[in-house]
Amino acid sequence: MKFFLDTAEIKEIRELAASGLVDGITTNPSLVMKSGRQFVDVVREICEIIPGPVSAEVISTEHETMLAEGRKLAKIAGNVVVKVPLTPDGLKTCYKLSQEGTKVNVTLCFSAAQALLAAKSGATYISPFVGRLDDIGTDGMQLIRDIVQIYRAYDNLKTEVLVASVRHPIHVIEAAKMGAHVATLPPSVLKQMFNHPLTDKGLAAFLADWAKTGQKIL
Repeated sequence: MKFFLDTAEIKEIRELAASGLVDGITTNPSLVMKSGRQFVDVVREICEIIPGPVSAEVISTEHETMLAEGRKLAKIAGNVVVKVPLTPDGLKTCYKLSQEGTKVNVTLCFSAAQALLAAKSGATYISPFVGRLDDIGTDGMQLIRDIVQIYRAYDNLKTEVLVASVRHPIHVIEAAKMGAHVATLPPSVLKQMFNHPLTDKGLAAFLADWAKTGQKIL
């Protein structure tokens, strides 16, 4: 499974990229707003740090303007993935951009039917939002299970399942068990995945025993 970071914070991206765990980045207007910087500048800098896919979202809701925005975003760097919403105009834009060779991430997916439409429109990634479904009392992970099953049934569907709105490590593990291709995580969730009380306890015991030897490696 590939891990993308869901953030526009440059400091966090640099920190976690140094671990070798980050395969790509997803951004959206809300995340860029929190950074307090110009959108294009943020995307360009992220693309310089991360060689993998960097999703940058269009703002328009109408096809022609969405297409123009997508083409402009794609020119920022070779690893930009244009992010469009799962609407009729968004899928029309997805199809056109995909035909032009631009990778597209279709976002705000909440049903398997929507995911099937996105795949037929040529989406590189589909982003189902599991956490938001959980918030309204629906099983978000069931959606991932359904999409993976549908995509696997057809060799001509090449769209990757990018699990979004991830709230905790259990979402990540369950998605990985189902065979989802990518999970995009807030930095806080990725950091939570390091933690286990037995790791902390074991390390403390090893260090205590080592201190008793009075030795040094360096």
